[in-house]
Amino acid sequence: MSEPFRKVLIANRGEIAVRVIRACREEGLTSVAVYSEADRRSPHVLHADEAIEIGPAAAAESYLDPDRLLEAAARSGAGAIHPGYGFLAESAAFARSVEQAGLVFIGPSPEAIDAMGDKTRARARMQAAGVPVVPGSEPVATAEDATAAAHEIGFPVMIKAAAGGGGKGMHRVDNAADVPSSFERASREAAGAFGDGRVYLERYLENPRHIEIQIVADAERTIHLGERECSIQRRHQKLIEEAPSPVVDPTLRSRMGEVAILAAKAVDYRGVGTVEFLVEAGEFYFLEMNTRIQVEHPVTEAITGVDLVREQLRIARGIAALDGAEAPSPRGHSIECRISAEDPTRGFLPSTGRVEGLEIPTGPGIRWDGGIRTGFEVGLHYDPLLGKLIVHAADRDRAIDRMRTALEELRIDGVETTQAYHLAVMSEPDFRASELSIRYVEEHPDLLRNPDPDLLETSFAIAVLLEAGAQRSPSVRESASPDQRARSVSAWVREGQK
Repeated sequence: MSEPFRKVLIANRGEIAVRVIRACREEGLTSVAVYSEADRRSPHVLHADEAIEIGPAAAAESYLDPDRLLEAAARSGAGAIHPGYGFLAESAAFARSVEQAGLVFIGPSPEAIDAMGDKTRARARMQAAGVPVVPGSEPVATAEDATAAAHEIGFPVMIKAAAGGGGKGMHRVDNAADVPSSFERASREAAGAFGDGRVYLERYLENPRHIEIQIVADAERTIHLGERECSIQRRHQKLIEEAPSPVVDPTLRSRMGEVAILAAKAVDYRGVGTVEFLVEAGEFYFLEMNTRIQVEHPVTEAITGVDLVREQLRIARGIAALDGAEAPSPRGHSIECRISAEDPTRGFLPSTGRVEGLEIPTGPGIRWDGGIRTGFEVGLHYDPLLGKLIVHAADRDRAIDRMRTALEELRIDGVETTQAYHLAVMSEPDFRASELSIRYVEEHPDLLRNPDPDLLETSFAIAVLLEAGAQRSPSVRESASPDQRARSVSAWVREGQK
């Protein structure tokens, strides 16, 4: 192998860019941030060793422009590019461009990304490798073909985009009459999101859990680091994750881990990746493989002690995964809440504005992976994720209690966030009993309308303290309106009292 790289350009922004920068620092590597005009004063720019502006706020003219990213890498003298997640992280074309420029792409090969990026080809490949998949079809070209496939599979079915995921181009269909309109809508959405309007059909599972296996692979071996429970989702976007899953026993973990390794080996995977499954009635089915670091990777780090981003860097530099050691056994329980700039009392509408105040909870077993600071402008150009609150404790009940305390202490003033929703979930009986499925959000529509009385009382007390502190702070008082000063918990408390 040639001389390992010493400088890494991070082709991303926000909390994941900050996370990669920290891993580079621990590994003794120089980090280079890229930023759009809108991100000039963002934390990832301030944290990096070097920073280069790459264009306007629009992602298509900055973070999604491969030429600008490669030009920035050449200007900085970086030897490698870390794509983070989102943007170009799962673009085989970008990975090839990086390699053709003589740089190291910190991720799997373009061929592995290609193999897993097309969902129908991935299904076929997994079936050939003996991996169980949800019964489904090949890509369908017309509404008539879709209707025929649906009858063969059996209703209800899911129409899904062949070229992507993340809930885009995905629709449930319960009867033949609705197939044509759903087919057209899914095709249109898929074309807009992925530049590829092809769709396929899968059997709709009624109440599955979404459970994924973390993979780490080098040139010699592929290992798994256990599972994550990701069933609490809204429109197929995860909200809360935990590890390990409350319903996965050692036998099921071993079976799923073996299948995940089989899936990774089928595409000669190298690096860090995740194999996702739907689990129902003790059976599991391959859903997809994410050929990148996951948003929810910290919960696996918490229970294993493995720094997954550092593993990415080390594997890309030719160092054996886990330094050749065996996978550690999980210890304790970890939960992650994604804190986004969305208003859960108004259908999770995006919220914009300036972060007027920020207080991060601290204490044993509490971690914050954030991409904001006081004065940060939250706009509509990028994903609304502001940061991730992660806790670790001896068991699940203690982890839930610790997360509840951490959420109560978190303060983000100036924009509405999902903090209140997460607080409500932590006290909801079904969640505490681990009675979960991917329908959880839809099945609990009143979480913010009927809050737990104890939680309401606690949150109200915190709100009073936060507001009193805001009134004593000239910077907040002078720059924010009264309703802005009491965002976070107090806004939810008032909503719950109506």
